[in-house]
Amino acid sequence: MSDSQAPAEVGKSVPPGGGPGPRRGFLGLVTAVMGSKLVRWGFVAVTVAIGAYAVASQWSHVRSALASLGFLPVAGALVAVLAALVAAMQVWRVLLAALGSPLPARPAARIMFIGQLGKYLPGSIWPVLAQMELGNEYRVPRHRSASASVLTMLLTVLTGLLTALVALPFVAGSTNYAWALLAAPALLVLLVPRVLNAVLNRVLRLAKRPPLEVELTGRAMAGALAWSFVSWVCYGVQIWILVLALGAPAGKGFLLALGAFAWTVGFLVVIAPAGAGVRDVLLALTLGLVIGHGAALAIALVSRVLLTIGDLVTAGLAAAFTRRPGAPPAEPGR
Repeated sequence: MSDSQAPAEVGKSVPPGGGPGPRRGFLGLVTAVMGSKLVRWGFVAVTVAIGAYAVASQWSHVRSALASLGFLPVAGALVAVLAALVAAMQVWRVLLAALGSPLPARPAARIMFIGQLGKYLPGSIWPVLAQMELGNEYRVPRHRSASASVLTMLLTVLTGLLTALVALPFVAGSTNYAWALLAAPALLVLLVPRVLNAVLNRVLRLAKRPPLEVELTGRAMAGALAWSFVSWVCYGVQIWILVLALGAPAGKGFLLALGAFAWTVGFLVVIAPAGAGVRDVLLALTLGLVIGHGAALAIALVSRVLLTIGDLVTAGLAAAFTRRPGAPPAEPGR
């Protein structure tokens, strides 16, 4: 399938006359609302306002927790974030190779990390579009790059929910999540290659993307899932280091940190830039069940900053140490 067959805009169709076709029905109404800048930025303003109110109401506890963290725990948490981002890049790279476009690590990092900066714009489509264009420089068909990005998102959600469902029910104080163990077998069934391929094709069809050119093999799927779980564990370690600095017990703290962060799939709220506000509120609420709301808010704030720094650092390193295709090599001494 050629690049020209990939739709110029996801979710839109152009009638033979060339003008924009009318969107009909409930789905069209939802799409129009989601596409409204007023709605998107209004949502961001509301979530930021809720977060600001929560911080203000707990400020004395938040300030005390921030003062207790110290430099070394925060630096260690940043290292864990960077490791998580590298593992997430590997998920995309494994899937892209399985679809027929294997790439060395450096070009894959350039495409993934620079493209991921698009998530700070409202709407989860921007990273996909950026990765399509960056990948095209390395002769990766746009539709294939887009498919790998969509598959990465789906597997990330799947493994994140499964991680949370396994970890949270065993943390005392979070018994509200005990029911989640019942959902774990259903998610495990989705990891079976034959089932997952069918589900992925269905989702791609709904997203108006081409079906999988080549069905994912068990080996490719195992590799992508393994890297995805590694990414979630590293994100959990980030939170674990911070809760340990505030006096949480090691074993219980790790399960809490792992489950709480994996539960906060804020990027699912596609109208919020990088899940802004949503992930932070959910993380603070989940952690607050065990460590108190003041300390939980402090950790959520620090984590948000670390995630942003991690995105900027990985994108900067990828841009600095990877040449664009066709770019002349640097002259000696420069």
